Amino acid sequence: MITTNIQSTVSEKLKTLYNIDIEPGDVVLQKTKKEFEGDFTIVVFPFVKQARKSPEAVANELGAAVCDAMPDLAGFNVIKGFLNFSVSDNYWKSFADSIATNGGYGLKTVKPADAPVVIEFSSPNTNKPLHLGHIRNNLLGWSVSQLLTANGHNVKKVNLVNDRGIHICKSMLAWMRFGNGETPESTGIKGDHLVGKYYVKFDKHYKAEIKALMDSGVEEEQAKKEAPLMVEAQQMLKRWEEGDKEIRALWQKMNGWVYAGFDETYRKMGVSFDKTYYESNTYLLGKELVQKGLDIGVLYRKDDGSVWCDLTDAGLDQKLLLRKDGTSVYMTQDLGTALLRHNEFGADQLIYVVGNEQDYHFQVLKIVLGRLGFDWADKVYHLSYGMVELPNGKMKSREGTVVDADDLIEEMEKTAEEMCRDRGKNDDMSADELKELYHILALGALKYFILKVDPTKTMLFNPAESIDFNGNTGPFIQYTHARIRSIIRKAVGEKGLDLNATASAVQINDKEREVIKMLHEMPSVVEQAAAAYSPAMIANYTFDLAKAFNSFYQDTPILRESDQNRMLFLVQLCNAVSTAIKNMMWILGIEVPERM
Repeated sequence: MITTNIQSTVSEKLKTLYNIDIEPGDVVLQKTKKEFEGDFTIVVFPFVKQARKSPEAVANELGAAVCDAMPDLAGFNVIKGFLNFSVSDNYWKSFADSIATNGGYGLKTVKPADAPVVIEFSSPNTNKPLHLGHIRNNLLGWSVSQLLTANGHNVKKVNLVNDRGIHICKSMLAWMRFGNGETPESTGIKGDHLVGKYYVKFDKHYKAEIKALMDSGVEEEQAKKEAPLMVEAQQMLKRWEEGDKEIRALWQKMNGWVYAGFDETYRKMGVSFDKTYYESNTYLLGKELVQKGLDIGVLYRKDDGSVWCDLTDAGLDQKLLLRKDGTSVYMTQDLGTALLRHNEFGADQLIYVVGNEQDYHFQVLKIVLGRLGFDWADKVYHLSYGMVELPNGKMKSREGTVVDADDLIEEMEKTAEEMCRDRGKNDDMSADELKELYHILALGALKYFILKVDPTKTMLFNPAESIDFNGNTGPFIQYTHARIRSIIRKAVGEKGLDLNATASAVQINDKEREVIKMLHEMPSVVEQAAAAYSPAMIANYTFDLAKAFNSFYQDTPILRESDQNRMLFLVQLCNAVSTAIKNMMWILGIEVPERM
């Protein structure tokens, strides 16, 4: 691409003119600011001292030398120490021709033999249904997986289901106490929602017990420990780890309800995994690693029998790895799971998509793995993201103040249906086609609204804003794609254009040039977004491309163009934009309809 050629030529001319050695990749090339003439800019101030000339002189000499050597450049201009190059229309036309029918434009080919990048996301607990917070996790994990795949990485998507522990026992105990044997079949309630109902019920009764103890004079912290429900839940966890048949049978039954519910929600979201791990299968390996740590002296056991890692020399504190009763904690199973994945996949990197409230946890995980002697510990990367909040504040699962994923998707589909009916442009579609369209628009709105925000930032989710057909939304981009596909269908079907033909020389105007320049930028955007693990960069680029196309479309009577050669060029440009939108939205996990 021309950017690489400019960098190479600048490197060569700096050596020739001033005996300055700089690698082409170290030549910083920027997009020229809109208020100045040009396409690409180089700042020459770093070369002034060695060249022993003024910034303007260096810029003028370098610009002339580079333009003489590159026919694809139309000229240059100098603003103080800023050297701005203008690219010729011949280059832009040639580039547009090269991508006109390239369906894979912007995406690199994956090499399956490469060591994979293993990305863990979702990681739900089996005591509650997936909610809005899980949605951000799932959509971010899926999109980053797609983003790395688009950059040629061999990606393996994995899920770790937290299917054991005190939180599971809370739901199990509440169902035993208050459930009267009800099931998803007997109630018509989705399995994960039914189990979540009892998690909330446990908390309600647990709080009542705490209050009763405090009313009798017990301190709050002591009351939390002595509340009969909590004591019984902890005893249940111990019985589970000891293999109690009755407890294990109940655990398997209730988890089965939850898995069926999760699978349905994942299907609705368009999310899947290459492998699913279960904490119940990995925590024992973690316990073995804890024993190894004790044996080699990097962990220690307290008098009460609990096992710890002293991290004070790393600026942290002491971390619990096994409770005094021998039961494990999250860190125990994460140690085991990390080793299991590394051994199974020979992973180039282990990425964990987990909220920023777990930053400390993953700091500890890397350090403990390193102290246990695993030289691949530095391959662990925590993709930390901010929480999702609603206009009325944070969500709390145990109190039942959450937005369930299933309910949200259903509401989004209803809103999409209402908006489409108000627009009145889908009368020729069948009932099944309309149902599919509503689902595509609803998911597009939800995914785009969440993914357009920098992952590191806490975000406020507003469903009404997300599904607007105007502005920086998924439906606006989806509608732009559908509009382009309509143009192409008419151009081929009614005008008889052959998209595989080559348009001869045409005069390119400013709006067309802007669209071509944005398409030219797409591969570098994909690379930069992957380096930053930021689908937001993909989302906002795609919105800008859709805006640029719509501006071009409003000024250009494409299908009324009398010059067939120019019409072919315009339609091929439309086709390239639709491909770019489709590929970028694919990275975001968003479908784009052919018709709307």
